[in-house]
Amino acid sequence: MNLIITDNYEEMSQEGAKMILRKILSSKQINLGLATGSTPLGLYKELVKYVRENNINLSGVATFNLDEYIGILPTHQGSFHYYMEKNVFGPLNIPENQRFIPDGMAENILNECRNYEKKIQQYGGIDFQLLGVGENGHIGFNEPGTDFTKTTHVVELTETTRQANKKFFGQVEDVPGKAITMGISTILRAREILLIANGVHKAEAIYQLFHGEYSKDWPVTALQKHKNVCVIVDQEAASLLIKQNNLCY
Repeated sequence: MNLIITDNYEEMSQEGAKMILRKILSSKQINLGLATGSTPLGLYKELVKYVRENNINLSGVATFNLDEYIGILPTHQGSFHYYMEKNVFGPLNIPENQRFIPDGMAENILNECRNYEKKIQQYGGIDFQLLGVGENGHIGFNEPGTDFTKTTHVVELTETTRQANKKFFGQVEDVPGKAITMGISTILRAREILLIANGVHKAEAIYQLFHGEYSKDWPVTALQKHKNVCVIVDQEAASLLIKQNNLCY
């Protein structure tokens, strides 16, 4: 794994956005796996700025989101459809036929999981996957205990994860208890992975990624088996690595 430690969140966001931009510019066609939540917001803001300033053509870009809540409409302000429209799709003018997010309102959720997995495969797989990481080490919505062989599936969200996402809903009681998420097996099939993290509350997860046992207790450790992972973190998220002087990657 390649580790980049930046001074702060802003620099982390800029470095991540530049990396994605380079991938877009170097490919006629690219499938991006995209994440939501608080961590990527700065990256998306920087990416929008770079694309607009340089009038970059995105006609060869297809996007696949990691996850979506079950049981809320795409227009709900807490949904990832809404998040992506507001922060990415709208500002970048990405057409609807180039962007894909699991349908949390599908009549048959299990069929939706299977169909989403098939759609990714039909497009040739994910070329570049953006990830965040939860305090408990979850990637996507793959909570601790998730089997690493899982493809796109339904997951019950832990109280920790629901608390972390209540800012998008107002109160934790309104955060859905279930979601559709790409499985860890799906994520690991991406040709290249970028994980970003900031804040001291992510330090333990980052430490486990680099020095923990490969274990379902920390889903992020699944990335240890991938051959092409870059991790960009700020000083606080890297604090346990710095403390242990374990910075040679």
